Amino acid sequence: MPRPKENHSAPVVKNPAATLRALHDIAESGVDPLGIAAPLNHAHMAWLMHPLELAELGAKLSGDLMAFNWHAWNRALGLPSEDPVQPHEDDKRFADPVWKDSATWDIVKEWYLLLTHNVQDALYQTPGLSEKERRRAAFWWRKWLNAMAPTNFLLTNPVAMAKAAESHGESLVRGMRLFLEDLQAGNVRMTRPEDFAVGKNLATTPGAVVFRNRLLELIHYAPTTEKVHAMPIVIVTPWINKFYILDLNPKKSLVKYLLDQGFSVFVTSWKNPTPEMRDVSFEDYIIEGVNEAIETARGLTGAPQVHAVGYCIGGTALSTWMAWANRKYQDADKVPAAHWTLLTTLVDFSRPGDIEVFIDEGAVRWLTQAMQGKGYLDGKEMAAAFRLLRSNSLIWQYVVHGYLYGEAPPPFDVLYWNMDTTRMPYAMHAWYLRELYLRNNLVRGDALTIGGQPIDLGRIRQPLYAVTAEDDHIAPWQQCFRVCNHVPAEKRFVRSSSGHILGIVNPKVEPPKRSYRAGVAHRRDRFQQWQARAGEHAGTWWEDWMAWLKPQAGPLVDAMPAATKRYPKLADAPGTYVLEN
Repeated sequence: MPRPKENHSAPVVKNPAATLRALHDIAESGVDPLGIAAPLNHAHMAWLMHPLELAELGAKLSGDLMAFNWHAWNRALGLPSEDPVQPHEDDKRFADPVWKDSATWDIVKEWYLLLTHNVQDALYQTPGLSEKERRRAAFWWRKWLNAMAPTNFLLTNPVAMAKAAESHGESLVRGMRLFLEDLQAGNVRMTRPEDFAVGKNLATTPGAVVFRNRLLELIHYAPTTEKVHAMPIVIVTPWINKFYILDLNPKKSLVKYLLDQGFSVFVTSWKNPTPEMRDVSFEDYIIEGVNEAIETARGLTGAPQVHAVGYCIGGTALSTWMAWANRKYQDADKVPAAHWTLLTTLVDFSRPGDIEVFIDEGAVRWLTQAMQGKGYLDGKEMAAAFRLLRSNSLIWQYVVHGYLYGEAPPPFDVLYWNMDTTRMPYAMHAWYLRELYLRNNLVRGDALTIGGQPIDLGRIRQPLYAVTAEDDHIAPWQQCFRVCNHVPAEKRFVRSSSGHILGIVNPKVEPPKRSYRAGVAHRRDRFQQWQARAGEHAGTWWEDWMAWLKPQAGPLVDAMPAATKRYPKLADAPGTYVLEN
């Protein structure tokens, strides 16, 4: 926390709210496009205007310092002592025994943890700030404190120094090579690109592109069973990153799993936008994308209705389409999707998770102006923002192991996919940020119009299966639950263990690595009420999904080939759009 200069500030501030508002307006003027300065300035001013709370904070810090000093003296004298501050369970930076066994390095670790925990507590307890301002201030301080961790520097990382000594400096030479390679690549690489190739050892499930327009290719996969359910599955993937996260390899592939369960499966593969696509809108993604995919699946299979699945922003698009289709067709039985599934999807953006630190009026205005010149948002910029949300595990871990330890990152298909970024069209992304993140208009009945139809999630009557992930930092599960409050249809809600990706890419393994909670959700439920009722199960939610879906997916019929005379093969799976850089 910045140290107070003088105590003359508090008496002359007659309108604290106005003062904080003025600081916010200055931060939004364009000088601070990410909104970093505003919450930090607010926190500083708030503490100055609350001297009693500041005194309590100082008293707590004094107590923690006394406990630390007692621990340090005991360690220095060789006496046993429990660490006064423990790392969080998921903090692996100090996992090496040297941080516990060596008195010197234990004291370094404890001093760092004492500082970080007290700063974070102070920011979260700052009086007079809104919850959003608290979270933003804490976020940016946490990023700086993470960067300053002793593990990130050679002379304060005993493991790195030991490896350098044992290898006679070779580990540092390898680390410098990795640093120069990353510098040339323009980012800190999490895996080696040469270890993977889409269509060769990723996205290898056989199939055919059966539809293509300026926005997407639709892949229909070859059946693996003689009989399939009459109702096909259409998966609307996110256009942030590429579709093959659902088809990494045969063991992890959700696509392959669905085929083996006796389903006809269609998946969207979105085009990587170019500057010429600057005016493509969110409505275009709904009408030319989601709607065309569903109509193609109906036409090829002859099924009057499909089961529609949406993942992340693909789920947001599917939710929008469902509201649009229920308005257009009036009769629920005539809507082309009989029921639907959402995977880690936000429809209510009032509390969108850590990503909100990048989004306010000033930031969106700055980002929109930046996109306007190029016609798109570069995928690397978005990837950098998402990595910053989990900087210890997605940035500093690779810096330490690569540059300080000299260890090349191991092959990891999920991380390769994560690095295979896509761009966002200017018009679509500007609308998406403003209408959904800033104004939260998707849950305000009839506030949005798509294809000439007012959008209201309250019109959706088709049964919903919604999956979230317990440790999801992109779409927090508690916020994803709010779809249950806005959609009146029957709903089964699921919370998987793990995060945004591994909570979904969750194949069956023995013994089970993960677990899930599942149960019926009612429109008036709060997530705590659902959680109290929902049963916990070991294993993957995939099996629970099949138990819910199969009885609704129609009788078994003869499987059709991937392509037909009416819908000929335009390319073999995984198609051509996925290969575009």
